[in-house]
Amino acid sequence: MLLALSSHPAHADGAPVITKVVVNKGKNIVVGPTTVTKFTAQITASHYAGISTASVQLWHGADFAESDGALSYDAPQCTTSSTSTTTCTMNFQVKADTRDMTNVVSNAHAGTWHIAAFAYGKDRSRTTDHDYATTKVQRASKLTVNASPEPVKKGKTLTVSGALTRADWNTHAWAGYSGQSVKLQYRPKNSDTYTTLKTLTTSSTGKLSTSVTATADGYYRYIFAGTPTTTAATAAGDYVDVT
Repeated sequence: MLLALSSHPAHADGAPVITKVVVNKGKNIVVGPTTVTKFTAQITASHYAGISTASVQLWHGADFAESDGALSYDAPQCTTSSTSTTTCTMNFQVKADTRDMTNVVSNAHAGTWHIAAFAYGKDRSRTTDHDYATTKVQRASKLTVNASPEPVKKGKTLTVSGALTRADWNTHAWAGYSGQSVKLQYRPKNSDTYTTLKTLTTSSTGKLSTSVTATADGYYRYIFAGTPTTTAATAAGDYVDVT
């Protein structure tokens, strides 16, 4: 769950109450092979004495104290909405690399990350929750499609090929994603609706290829639902003129 509410306050009596945490606007964090991904996080907390500051940290692993990856942030920018409630915003960034360093990820880090939340009262009280909620840091993916020959006579065979690739954070390149289920879909020329024709499995190099019978003008595309470590992807429809 990306949005944590007050049903999970994790505070001692008299300590600040963390009421909301939102990371990357509630969306998964997607990282490509070379670019730096930037996003924000917000934390809202309240306390009768007022909040001096609050922050979140993202970490990967089985235990906060021995995490194998962490994302740090700029100093929190806080806004007080009442004498007791404050919301703080932090700017994050993450990039792909082979080293296990702050703000750097390798392929082993793809998937679930934990959100640690911290709130500090003006009376020096504190609330700390090392596993307040979770989010996902995922490898970006791409999907292509090509139907041929074009044009094609009605009733003849079309070969629809393509490839599913994803960001390799270790090599800083796009790599084939093998063994994944991908749907082949078709949309008639004057329709807005795609229909699934069949489901294929990507090859060891992420390639796709299948044959269909040409029936009418329309668009063919591949669609991938995604996995916990990798984003979903949809190829742009390839138009085929059937004569």
